Amino acid sequence: MKRRTVVLSLGASALSLGALPGLARAAASKQELVDILKVVDDRQKNQGDWRSSVYMEQKEKDKVAVVYEAQVFRRSADQRFMILFTKPKASQGQGYLRVDQNLWFYDPAVGKWERRTERERIGGTNSRRSDFDESRLAIEYDPEDNGEEKLGVYNAQVMTLKGKPGLDLAFPVLKLWVDKATKNVLKRQEFALSNRLLRTSYYPKWQKVYSESKKTDIWYPQEIRFYDEVEKQNSTLILIKSVDLKPLEANLFTKAWLESKSR
Repeated sequence: MKRRTVVLSLGASALSLGALPGLARAAASKQELVDILKVVDDRQKNQGDWRSSVYMEQKEKDKVAVVYEAQVFRRSADQRFMILFTKPKASQGQGYLRVDQNLWFYDPAVGKWERRTERERIGGTNSRRSDFDESRLAIEYDPEDNGEEKLGVYNAQVMTLKGKPGLDLAFPVLKLWVDKATKNVLKRQEFALSNRLLRTSYYPKWQKVYSESKKTDIWYPQEIRFYDEVEKQNSTLILIKSVDLKPLEANLFTKAWLESKSR
């Protein structure tokens, strides 16, 4: 397979993403790595409500690219989450709802709900529910140190994360590259329990927005690029086009609310 090159832009900087030999250093302790993950999580946590408009582009081998648009809703207080598709017409009104650790999918064409796992490909793309939700890496995974690597102009802390027992996770094993200066994620690789590489993800652009509920800025990935490592020519582009942190309707995270948007 040809080496994949991705350009990352964070602020005014740009880099050609390719890992160079690791930088010599003392190994980070598990607690130090957990502390980094806590910062990664906290920078993205709103401690309130969230609404965003999302653009998704799915490319598959020998197929025409498909473009989706959706509204993403989430609430920090009870970890509720919803995606409502608005385009294309064939997917309009479809949605996902996460309540009490259960993920449900609704298709207005058949008028019924189906329970799905965290491994569910959202809308048939190579994205998962966790890609749109608040980061909970420190809660869901145990880290191991993999040293530091240079990604273009960035010094990245590299670590392997193994899912904690009893959790339904999209990927049980991750390899993570975190910018040491900003604590923004630059790159992720996701594996099956067999250590087979399933997906590689790049985070070329991060954006901040002021959170009234948190009284500080929060950060979100404005652009994410997913590359399928099983079906090599398949990829997904995610763009978060706008973010609104105002309080949402109290009854929004219900099956009835999503169904009402499909009529």
